[in-house]
Amino acid sequence: MLQWSLLTYTAVSVLYATQHVVLVPTTKFLFSLMVAPASVPNGRPSAQDNSIRTQGITQRSSEDYSTSALDNDILSDLNWPDGLSSDELLYWPSSTLSQALGMNHSDSTPILEETFLSKAFSQSMHPTRIIPFYYKASGTADIDDITITTLVTSNRFKVFKQLVENYQGPISVTVHIPFPLHVSSATLDANHPSIVALNNLHDLYHSSSYFSTYVDVHLALSPFAAAARAGSGKMHNSEPGEGEGGRQFNVWRNVARLFARTEFVLMLDVDFAVCTDWREAVRAALSATRADTGVRPTGHNQTLAIIDVADQLRKGEVALVVPAFEYVKQDDGVDQKTFPRSKQDLLRLTHGSPATVTSFHASWTPGHNSTDYVRYYSLPPDSGQVYKVTQYQSAYEPYVIMSKRVTWCDERFTGYGGNKAACLFEMYLSGVSFYVLADHFLIHQSHKYEEEARREERKYNRKLYADFKEEACLRYIERHAREGTLRTSAGIAVQDECRKIKNVARIANQLIGG
Repeated sequence: MLQWSLLTYTAVSVLYATQHVVLVPTTKFLFSLMVAPASVPNGRPSAQDNSIRTQGITQRSSEDYSTSALDNDILSDLNWPDGLSSDELLYWPSSTLSQALGMNHSDSTPILEETFLSKAFSQSMHPTRIIPFYYKASGTADIDDITITTLVTSNRFKVFKQLVENYQGPISVTVHIPFPLHVSSATLDANHPSIVALNNLHDLYHSSSYFSTYVDVHLALSPFAAAARAGSGKMHNSEPGEGEGGRQFNVWRNVARLFARTEFVLMLDVDFAVCTDWREAVRAALSATRADTGVRPTGHNQTLAIIDVADQLRKGEVALVVPAFEYVKQDDGVDQKTFPRSKQDLLRLTHGSPATVTSFHASWTPGHNSTDYVRYYSLPPDSGQVYKVTQYQSAYEPYVIMSKRVTWCDERFTGYGGNKAACLFEMYLSGVSFYVLADHFLIHQSHKYEEEARREERKYNRKLYADFKEEACLRYIERHAREGTLRTSAGIAVQDECRKIKNVARIANQLIGG
């Protein structure tokens, strides 16, 4: 037995040493030769190299991929995910003034992409790894187009495909993939949830030409979900997306918006159907304002045309609300093919006896009642009109078309409750006005909710949101006081909203001296 044990130990040691001393370094070296970009002057990668890198390591076209190719060429690579992009450089030019003065600062200054991303999302839960343009769309984007920005977990791939095929326009999506710490894909078995999710994402992206034409995919890898902590040598029977811990919705929203390739975005949840062509209506108004610089009215109560607020939309002063609806009975809202596609058809369902469609989350009126559905119903179909939200309140969380230059979402919010409302609250305090598109709408596709998880997350976020509102109010009151704009319409709006919050008035008085 002793001799047998010694022989076994010796054999295992030889195999282990062979793998880690010979095979692994050799594999890494050969792989680096295959994917390393050609050398360029000053070490700066070419546009072609960057394009190749952002499409997922290799130079294959999307048609060349299959699930087996993904397994063999990418996920089995011992460098994945560490070898994707962390050593790439971003370049920052000197100011035009220093160049004009001949200060010899014409060379661009490099910064590691990993350093930039760590700062850009410094408030995220750590460790979180952001991989921009894991898949990059081949289609070009008009700067005045509207990119849908959204976030997806692996249990929502099916409904995401419906959104892509429905919209047929630019989409920037953050996909959350639970991934264990300090491992490479080669150390995980084929049934590990992380590998299953990546393979499913690959199959999804190559299931329709609309993906490769319109959709930019950015990965968010984090170890917080139960799936990421599962042992690599076990079989995993859980459903895809189950146990999605560390749901950093606002981080994922910011990632999708930062890397959107158009100036305007719609911040949308993935399980909504695009029912009307608001995209073309807004684009037409934006196009018209490029040749029309006249000042247009933005009064409180009047009904306006989209073109009347398009210039303010371009400046980041206005966001356009696309009203949201849902089916009264959950079973009626499963098949998007049955959803209405015009306001006239929508009104028949909302005013039926009984009504089959109602405002989204009608049982939680603070979330969407500021949209003023009564006024929305009163305006005739095809009016081409918008109207201003005049009764804003801090729980309001509509789906809005906006400029990328508006304030970013606070990244401290994790899980359900208050996260999207926080985005809209800071937008409102910053001076953004909300106008409702009277001809257009979205409809929620029904699905089951993880009520137990949501209840605990809302409990935590309720306190966080209260603290956040107080912090935001003090910041904006102090800003208006410093700039002498407390008496302007924007300053008065901040004061009106923030005086609702206990202790803000007292602290603000101390801050600005009355």
